[in-house]
Amino acid sequence: MTSLKVLIADDFEQSGVDALRQLGCEVVMCKLKDQALADAVRKEKAEVLIVRSTQVGKNILEAPELALVVRAGAGVNTIDLNAASANGVYIANCPGKNAFAVAELAFGLILSLDRRIPENVSAIRNGTWNKKGFSQARGLHGRTLGVIGLGQIGKEVVTYAQSFGMKVVCWSRSLTTEAADELGVVRCDNILQVAEKSDVVSVHLALTKDTRGLIGKDFFDHLKPGTIFVNSARAEIVDEAAMIEAAATRNIRVGTDVPADEPSAGTEYKGPLRECAGIVYTTHHIGASTEQAQQAVADETVRIVRVFMQTGEVPNCVNLRVHSRAVHILTVRHHDRVGVLAEVLSKIRDAGVNVQEMENIFFEGADTACARIRVDQQISGELLDSIRVSQHVLNATSH
Repeated sequence: MTSLKVLIADDFEQSGVDALRQLGCEVVMCKLKDQALADAVRKEKAEVLIVRSTQVGKNILEAPELALVVRAGAGVNTIDLNAASANGVYIANCPGKNAFAVAELAFGLILSLDRRIPENVSAIRNGTWNKKGFSQARGLHGRTLGVIGLGQIGKEVVTYAQSFGMKVVCWSRSLTTEAADELGVVRCDNILQVAEKSDVVSVHLALTKDTRGLIGKDFFDHLKPGTIFVNSARAEIVDEAAMIEAAATRNIRVGTDVPADEPSAGTEYKGPLRECAGIVYTTHHIGASTEQAQQAVADETVRIVRVFMQTGEVPNCVNLRVHSRAVHILTVRHHDRVGVLAEVLSKIRDAGVNVQEMENIFFEGADTACARIRVDQQISGELLDSIRVSQHVLNATSH
């Protein structure tokens, strides 16, 4: 690829824009949503779309020139992956690039909830001195932190907690006892065990069909009164009504960076958490919003586009099939001549065999190559013989 038309639909670091242009990309900044964005992608004939929080639906992904969507962040729950796959559009993200930032905010909320820092500051600003009232913090050293989800962010939170002298228990679907031992944490069998053992809980799960609504009333009922609970992952993972009830009735000290009714535009928040100022600390979904994190995400986004331009491959692609349907491999050694593979593929097609994957690699110092073609059924002897007698084919085998 010599150049690409790139449309950026959200705020993006200027250094990233400059780097894309230095690659030879034509960059269009276009803060639109829904059908207006779909129309712009078609009008501009964009081959790459870069988004942060903007929803990318079927109407956008059906644009004929669009080949790649890069989510300048970690999660891809705002993108219709099924529609992307149906239209052959690559979806890539930037995992781990905001891990430090989110972990820092999560631990900031933990400290703030324990020491009631916002109330301290607010009281002074209102001219009130209440040292006795604000001296009731339990402290973190020696307490137990429960981490739910051990991706890069969760692991950073574990490191911070251990630096504060906290014990750590964890649950993650992929966590083994051996991996837990290496991290210096205790593995729990389920999230209810985490709830029962913890003085502080921090949630760091990705949003999937399995994690949506995972943390509900039953989980909060298993927490000890006075437990600190922090969610800096996704709102949909936690039953917000159950969380608010636990804060109001069981003295669960709650901090969240992801309100369920986060405004998509404007500056007014109308969700239920605005009525919980005294019992829930709510921040403005700013976990990933530090200068360091945004620069790291921009750099990774540029890298993805550069590799795609240079090789056609997509780093961090999330919608490629993991398990191939291929059941046999056809190996064809051949001279490097125009039309050799075209003839082989034509014979495969005429035999009703479907190609799932293929690669063609060349030998050093010679004009010969080896094509490995993965197919969905066994290659018949008749087909194999017909390929072997093709001009410029040295040999063909199947297994």
